[in-house]
Amino acid sequence: MSRTMDSAALSFPISRFVEDVRGVVPVTGRVSHERLPDGRTILVFRVFEEGRKGDVCIAGPRTRALFKNATGVTRAVMLQFKPGWSEQLLGVAASELTDRIVPLEDIWGRSGGELCFELLAARSLPEMLDRLSHAIALRAHQTVDPASARLARRAVRLFEGDEVRVESVAEQLGVTARHLRRAFTESVGIGPKDFARAVRLRRAVGMAATSKDWGRIAADSGYYDQAHLIADFRELVGLTPGAFVERAERAEGVSKDSTRRTRPKGRVPQLLPGHDAPPAKGE
Repeated sequence: MSRTMDSAALSFPISRFVEDVRGVVPVTGRVSHERLPDGRTILVFRVFEEGRKGDVCIAGPRTRALFKNATGVTRAVMLQFKPGWSEQLLGVAASELTDRIVPLEDIWGRSGGELCFELLAARSLPEMLDRLSHAIALRAHQTVDPASARLARRAVRLFEGDEVRVESVAEQLGVTARHLRRAFTESVGIGPKDFARAVRLRRAVGMAATSKDWGRIAADSGYYDQAHLIADFRELVGLTPGAFVERAERAEGVSKDSTRRTRPKGRVPQLLPGHDAPPAKGE
């Protein structure tokens, strides 16, 4: 890789792609991981055997909730990408990662394995983030951002606003509903209707942190009624809303005793190179 490309990568606005960064240091060597259905892709770096071994995996978008426990982990770092960037950043359509956890080496080849060794050599979370940022920026320079991905990202913003109907979003974007479904599924990893359901579910979960009035939560988060909310929880999470909240509260108590979660100071854009760059037009 030329020095010119390295310099370009360091100034690339990678923060456009990342919406959450988290480091986890388990006290007991056991990590509890929970994901609700979403259109997010997550890069996960895990360290085993007191830093002697590790792996880098890509956790694709979820259509159903995932509850998983991992043992033997010394520490972990997770970068959550905004929806619609998989093809440019990883070189693979999001639809190929849906409900899967794939080693980065299977996607990037040798460079995926080399990144793992670089991260193992890092001495701090900021240094890990710097190396991750550099690797992703180089990859983004080498690929093209498809028009379908840009369309999907515009649709994401509408669904995360107040829109719930695929036809309405397609009309606002000037495309057919069929075209939107195809572009959205390929670029985000789940269909637009499923994405809208996931947005609604996550809103309800957020409201449940401060209220147990499920009738009000259902109305405020966009469900027809409480029965509709319960049905969605059962299908997407596998639990009733009340059982999910109880489980989350128990898991939070265990987490406080068994893990230490860290986030670098400041908002995500302050973590990564080029944070002052605005999103590209149309994104």
